[in-house]
This record gives sequence, structure tokens and C-alpha cells, in this order.
Amino acid sequence: MTVIRLPAGGWKPRDSQRKLWGFLERGGRRAVELAHRRWGKDEVALHRSAVALHERVGNVWHCLPLFAQARKTIWTAVNPHTGIRRIDEAFPQELRALTNEQEMFIRFLNGSTWQVIGSDTYNHLVGASVNGVVFSEWALANPSAWAFIAPILAENDGWALFITTPRGRNHAKTTYDMARGNPGWFAEVSTVADTGFPLEIVEAQREEYRSIYGTDAGDALIEQEYWCSFEAAILGSYWGKELVAAEREGRIRKVDADPNIPVDTVWDLGVGDSTSIWFFQMAGAEIHIVDFYEASGYGIEHYANIKREKRYNYGVDYVPHDAKQRSFTSSGRDGKAKQRIEVMIECGLRPVLVPDHKVIDGINAARQTLPRCWFDEGRCENGLEALRQYQAEWDDDKKVFRDRPLHNWASHAADSFRYLSIAWKQRAPAKLAVPVIVDPLGRTRPIHPCPKVLTKMTYSEFAATRGKRREMV
Repeated sequence: MTVIRLPAGGWKPRDSQRKLWGFLERGGRRAVELAHRRWGKDEVALHRSAVALHERVGNVWHCLPLFAQARKTIWTAVNPHTGIRRIDEAFPQELRALTNEQEMFIRFLNGSTWQVIGSDTYNHLVGASVNGVVFSEWALANPSAWAFIAPILAENDGWALFITTPRGRNHAKTTYDMARGNPGWFAEVSTVADTGFPLEIVEAQREEYRSIYGTDAGDALIEQEYWCSFEAAILGSYWGKELVAAEREGRIRKVDADPNIPVDTVWDLGVGDSTSIWFFQMAGAEIHIVDFYEASGYGIEHYANIKREKRYNYGVDYVPHDAKQRSFTSSGRDGKAKQRIEVMIECGLRPVLVPDHKVIDGINAARQTLPRCWFDEGRCENGLEALRQYQAEWDDDKKVFRDRPLHNWASHAADSFRYLSIAWKQRAPAKLAVPVIVDPLGRTRPIHPCPKVLTKMTYSEFAATRGKRREMV
């Protein structure tokens, strides 16, 4: 009889990994590890998953930001020191009943299963049950995946491990900040200074980054990846500077909707993909963005109901030019597929097409629009995070950014904001309330909101002003 000891192959956590490993071994249910490159985050997660799957029969998921990258990053990844696939090191063949290479799925002899998934396809897991989940590169993942999985884990008394290097002040940082103040969580930041990682390797990597990205961007990457800095710029971010300026100028705060001004919505329509909606109103020269909503897998009626629940004083619903495409999920009496815009009208919405435009023109329009914007920091939190994470795609072969955006979980909210940046110019700014002057006797006198200077007044206008002044004396 073959005896397999777990962790397999005599693996043991390194000194820098012992705090996290010990917490999980003692039954800890929630942990976040922000660690530098080559710390061994996935290695720890795989070996811990193997142990957990044999402590208690159940299902464990290893979640990457994108399902498309999961095969290369985890399933086929080879340990350069041993030449063996990492999953084969952590999950010995002798313990397996089935290995499905196509679905990246393993069933063990005891009935437990382990599978690789993507945060971009989490909605495909409806109805599934899970006892444990590892969010690898959590800073790049869709945070909505945790909102979906968390209730399942709570019901199953399951565990969750978040491992990542920082990517700006995004949801990974808020997860870490929350965990630090919660006694039920483990939270740790491990920089190269904490682990004794050879600094000569870091400096060699710095020179390589500088040669590719330039000095400033190269140094920012080193700060981010080896010193775990939250402040380093997100490489290739389209709107990072504009959003930093909005925070610095206090334009990300509580922003309530003015009931006297129509709230327009801007949509990026999807069915399998997410549908993202921004809620905004024109307040003079300012754009007040009062709400944001995103979901996936629903029809238009769902979003119409969400609008009704929010109970704003609504204006129109701006939609992209492709809303004229016909949807095969709905048809009229003649059996022909309906346009999405037709379905919206039937649901009581007021769709208006945003002029068709090139993506890069929309990105530039957003750069010009953001300095006008005020965001409600609570209701728009997820949308704002998506705007921060919207970035150009990197060509690793040519070592340059491509002239197109990276398609990830942030894309839909960013696309919707591009439409907003075109649409607001079609909406005339709301008239400002007429200001009121209170005289010392307590009487009020309205004046013109933009009074003319004397040199621009006609005689009649000047005479009328003198009359009003005499009345107030």
C-alpha cells in the first residue's frame, strides 16, 4: 500500500511563508497575503489546497483573473527547479481518480475536486458548491467574483485565500485594510526587505524594466512588485492621472442626486458579458455621477427594474450604437428578432443612441470629461475601481503597449464611461437656481444669476437696477 504524505514530495513552507501556512493549518478561514514576486504565493496555495481537500471532502477552486490565462499560469506551469508541473507536485497522481486536461479539473479518490476558474467567468458557476477558493493575483481579478462566491463559502463554512502583489489603491488594498482590523482574518504584507530576497536580483530586474518602460515606469514597477507599494502607478492606465486629480481635489465624495435635475443613464449592453450603467446629471458645467450598477447574465428587464428601485428623477438612457443590433433572445409577433433598443422601449426605458466613434476617440473624450466629474464614492466605488484599472494591452513580444485596451473585468464599466463622455454633450446643462440676496431687514430680492457689468448694460437695464436698489433701502 502506497502512503502519500501531504504536503507532497517533502515540501515545507519557507520561513517567510510560515505565518500564513500556520494560520491556515490551524483552521483559519480568511487570509490575504500581499507579497513580492517570487515569494511563492501560488506554491503555498496549491499545497494548502491539497491538504484541505483531504482534511474534508469538498470542492476547491483556484481563481485567476482571466480564465484564458489560467492554463499557462497554473495548469501547465512548471517548477523551474524541478522541471515538474506545479499541480503534479502538489497533487500526486496516486491520489487522483480523474484528471480532465480540457476543463483543468481534478477529481481525487476521496471524492474531493479541484478546478481552475477565471474571475471573468464566475457567473458560469451558478448552482455550484465550493468549500475553499484561492484568488490568485487578486488585485487584477474582478471583485464581483468574491461577492458571488462569499455567500456560498459562508453556507459551507468554507475558506478563502487572497494572494497578490499590489496594483494601485484598488480592491486588493481595501481587502487588506479590512482584514487588518478583523480578528477573524490573517493579513500580511511581505516585501523583499521582510523576506531577505536577494537585492541584486531586484536591481537587475530594475535595469531590465527601465530599458523597456523607461526610468520612471521601471522604478514604479519595482516599487509595486518587490516593495509592495500601493502608490506606484498602474502601468498603461488610461485615466490614472485624471482620477488621482479627482481624489486630490475632493471630487470623489458623497454626491446625492438633485431631485430637480434629470438623472440620465449610460449603458454598455451585454448578456453573457456584464452590462454596466452609470447614472449622471448635468449641474451647470459639472457632471455629477451619482450611481453605478453592473451585473451579468440578465436581460434588459432586470436593469429596468433596478432603475425603478433606485427611484431617481430620470431623463434618458444613452446606449451604444450597436443597440440597434437584433437580439435572438427576444422576438416580435412576426417571429423576427427584435433590436435591443426595441426591447428597452417595451421595458419603459427611453433609449438614445450615442454617436458611433472610435475607441481611442472615446478614451480621449473621457480624459477631457473627467476633470468635470464629481463621483459619489460609495455608490460608484466599483465603477471607479474599473476606471482606475482600465489600461492598454501590453505586447510582451514587441515590449510596447498596443493601441487597444486590455479586455478584462474593468472593460464594461470603462466602455460605458466612454459613452458617457460622448453623451453628456448632447444634454443641455440644467439651469441653475436663481440666487437670492438677503438685505439687513430680512427681505429677499432675487437677482439675475449672471448680472451684466455696467459697460454692457443698456440704459433701461441700468435704470431697472437703480430702481431695485432704492426698494431695498
